[in-house]
Amino acid sequence: MIVPSDRDYKYTKRIKLGKSSIKKEFRELAAWIDQTFQVHTMNIIYYTIDKGKRYGLNICVESASERRKIHGIRFYNADSKKQQAIADKFHETLLGTKYESSYQSENIWVVCSAFEPIAKDEAVENIPKEKIEELKESIHCPDIWKIDTFYSSVTFFLFTDEQLKKHEKMNMKKEWSNRFFDILEPYNEFGYFKRSKFLIYLDSKENFDNNYESNWHYYYH
Repeated sequence: MIVPSDRDYKYTKRIKLGKSSIKKEFRELAAWIDQTFQVHTMNIIYYTIDKGKRYGLNICVESASERRKIHGIRFYNADSKKQQAIADKFHETLLGTKYESSYQSENIWVVCSAFEPIAKDEAVENIPKEKIEELKESIHCPDIWKIDTFYSSVTFFLFTDEQLKKHEKMNMKKEWSNRFFDILEPYNEFGYFKRSKFLIYLDSKENFDNNYESNWHYYYH
């Protein structure tokens, strides 16, 4: 799961909403993972890679902190011992069951993904653009050039660096964060965003133009 449009995310969301459930053949493994790593396994997805030459398991937990318990701290360097332990347990739970012949359970690749960060991305993505524009107008601040969103992050751009410094000194960040949270809340489906912790970013068009060639790809990547 990477983005809200992913099929695996949509399937896991149905489980979260109580409209579906984890497959029966994966429930024993999920319970073992939860007990072993102290996480909440929402879903387990079996998939093929390398055009069907290899097989994988995606362990879908709820939060990013839970993902780190299994995957490890580094994004690209997974904890190979934990991966192997999960792979071995998967093989063990299928032995002697009616599902054994339906899955390739040896030499399987294990990854772990988190549901909450993608749900946050979806919440911000679902805010209609006109609502964001209405918010900008309602703030009545001529120094604001644009309110821009990228995944779950929200940035208020002032026109100049001088205006940016002025509004930072005025502590407008918290006030504007609260104003944005008001339009975010109806789309905060699972309550993952908390008003007390939600903060926008502040930046300037001057910085965007001078240091990122007025290019959104450069800015966000």
